[in-house]
Amino acid sequence: MGDAVKQFQAFIDQLEEPLQTTFQKIHQGHVTETLMRFLKARDWDPSKAHNMLVDCLNWRVQNEIDNILSKPIVPADLYRAVRDSQLIGLSGYSKEGLPVFAIGVGLSTFDKASVHYYVQSHIQINEYRDRIILPSASKKQKRPIITCIKVLDMTGLKLSALNQIKLLTIISSIDDLNYPEKTNTYYIVNAPYIFSACWKVVKPLLQERTRRKIQVLSGCGRDELLNIMDYSSLPHFCKREGSGSSRHSESGSENCYSLDHPFHQELYNYIKQQARVHEAVEPIKQGSFHVDFPEPPDEEVEIAKTIESELHKFENGNSV
Repeated sequence: MGDAVKQFQAFIDQLEEPLQTTFQKIHQGHVTETLMRFLKARDWDPSKAHNMLVDCLNWRVQNEIDNILSKPIVPADLYRAVRDSQLIGLSGYSKEGLPVFAIGVGLSTFDKASVHYYVQSHIQINEYRDRIILPSASKKQKRPIITCIKVLDMTGLKLSALNQIKLLTIISSIDDLNYPEKTNTYYIVNAPYIFSACWKVVKPLLQERTRRKIQVLSGCGRDELLNIMDYSSLPHFCKREGSGSSRHSESGSENCYSLDHPFHQELYNYIKQQARVHEAVEPIKQGSFHVDFPEPPDEEVEIAKTIESELHKFENGNSV
């Protein structure tokens, strides 16, 4: 392992500008940990990890990812519509100091804006996590915090989720290729029967590395999650057993998906403030920030197809 890191480090030392600068945005001072993330994602093969990192750095430069936190989605009403239909938020921190992100898989509709806005918003949250949240968590814990925990709420998962498979595949490819090994554990909660049926089929297709990170909890997962986080950090949909996860059952400050939640307020204000700094140099263009979508890796396309065919079988064989 040490040899692989050394070999990889030697590759990286030869990086030229502008790749060297964008690499600093990725590692935030934790170079070894960053190299290990890319090595893990490529089974500890230094040359494959090197290719992966160089592709990622080129993608960042070509798509101006370093500036994405100064490109607000405007007007605010449009951003609110994105937030209401792409459900993600920061609910708190685990006892070990890892940020806990809540994701409403079942209730996200992705139908209020173009794909580009959803991709832009997703990357902005990734970048804010990596440049602001994780460094401040590391400072607080006095050790490198480079991963987060994700709690995936499957409430409301329906067959119509098929319409979102393409967008979800784009987003997960962006994460796999450019933000590898950023999630420590995925906890799946409120899983309806339809999810369980798909999970049996999809689980064997996942790489062992990914499979080990996924835990399907019973019900809303509250009791198990309380072992690793305090009640105040639980996502709103895990707080009350049996209450489901209606988006409207909590106040804006409680519901971490909402634009009114402190996390989203801080994020949006940060982006607007960065935009003002940036605007002093060059005017901001209206419209979404176009990012090239990576071609999803073959195994991801396969998984998406398998989920699709399972859901169709399910639809034909059972009335849900």
